[in-house]
Amino acid sequence: MGAGPVGAGQLKDPPGGGKAVAVWCIGVAVYFVAVIFRTSLGVAGLEAADRFHVSASALSTFSLLQLLVYAGMQVPVGLMVDRLGTKRVLTLGAVLFTAGQLGFALSPSYEMALAARALLGCGDAMTFISVLRLGTRWFPARRGPLMAQLAGLVGMAGNLVSTLVLAPVLHGVGWTAAFAGSAVAGLVVLVPLVLFLRDHPEGHGPAPAARTGGAGFVRRQIRESWSEPGTRLGLWVHFTTQFPAMVFLLLWGMPFLIEAQGLTRTTAGALLTLVVASNMALGLVYGQIIGRRPSSRIPLALGTVGLTALLWGAVLAFPGGHAPMWLLITLCLVLGGCGPASMIGFDFARPANPPERQGTASGITNMGGFIASMTTLLTVGVLLDATGDDYRVAFSTVFVLEALGVTQILRLRRAALAREAARGRVTVPAQGPVAAPAQASVQAPGPQAEPRPRSTACPLPETAGRETP
Repeated sequence: MGAGPVGAGQLKDPPGGGKAVAVWCIGVAVYFVAVIFRTSLGVAGLEAADRFHVSASALSTFSLLQLLVYAGMQVPVGLMVDRLGTKRVLTLGAVLFTAGQLGFALSPSYEMALAARALLGCGDAMTFISVLRLGTRWFPARRGPLMAQLAGLVGMAGNLVSTLVLAPVLHGVGWTAAFAGSAVAGLVVLVPLVLFLRDHPEGHGPAPAARTGGAGFVRRQIRESWSEPGTRLGLWVHFTTQFPAMVFLLLWGMPFLIEAQGLTRTTAGALLTLVVASNMALGLVYGQIIGRRPSSRIPLALGTVGLTALLWGAVLAFPGGHAPMWLLITLCLVLGGCGPASMIGFDFARPANPPERQGTASGITNMGGFIASMTTLLTVGVLLDATGDDYRVAFSTVFVLEALGVTQILRLRRAALAREAARGRVTVPAQGPVAAPAQASVQAPGPQAEPRPRSTACPLPETAGRETP
């Protein structure tokens, strides 16, 4: 590699391979443990209420605070990843979420437990963006959508571990032993992270300019990322698709199924598990479809939103108030598509930004779904109190936020896709109205394919929708 560092605008596609898989697995293991810790409170709600002697509303503050910290950290974490590198940020995140889980196990008071969950949320916020960055730095661009979906699948597996493993352990050995014992997993993943993880393959590092910031680094990163229609489109896709399932799984699904639908706790728990299982299965499907045919991103995202709204409307409007089991199962299967659909947001932000802005752009995108989730969590609770637990009125929030998000997606999609196509990642049909002679270089493989300035373009190879590995 005697040619020296590759310029940011001319970075070669990473090779992938076995070493890339090994490094990515280390990062994903850290994210897996973070999700276990994040969702561990979901199986310990009753025990937490008894331990800290708090009401249901005070108990919900745990989840809201954790989401608030997570969402608020997304842009700062993206900037940290861009400036400090993946390994440093992941290491700091693992230390923080492990300390938070251990602190939660040992907290003698509600206030200390809240502080511990905030610390956990801060560390958790550093994991997902870092794993996305590993995927873009270690694998060819055409693998990006699949690697993002696989990362989300691993996260849902962590959710399952909380439900299927931590819950019985908690009931068997008690609060302190269960939570303190689970904190050991953080130390286990920290060892290979420190010893073996690398930010990028040899010869594929960012240009030196990407490492140096200057006084205006933060403002410049945020301004340039936000100026890209692809980043803003990514945020709104994430906003519109993720929150219905997150709100259902995180807080309001169990009360809705038990109180509004008259199901037993066991049956309601099985339906929540079905959402997770559907998410894992559909994640692989979405990743393969988008990797082979990027033009399917908007239809998949809007189709998921439309189906979600249709099923929610059918359940809430069902005569008598109690929907049949087949309809509830269908709703849970469709909610499983919300997580994979939210990953599509990153597939718009990624090609819109160069490598040195990937973390910042991912952070902006990742805020979308969590802002929508926090808004819905709070609004549903307020409406339930105001209407005497009328879930039909309370869950109308879902339709309002989906309508807002769809409006923004339709407003931004044309500009984002046009700019993406002009930069070489063709997402419009090959037979469509492709441009005048000035854009011939987009598809021409010859030596004149790079005359266009690419200071703000992601240096991806040409990956037409029909391309396969």
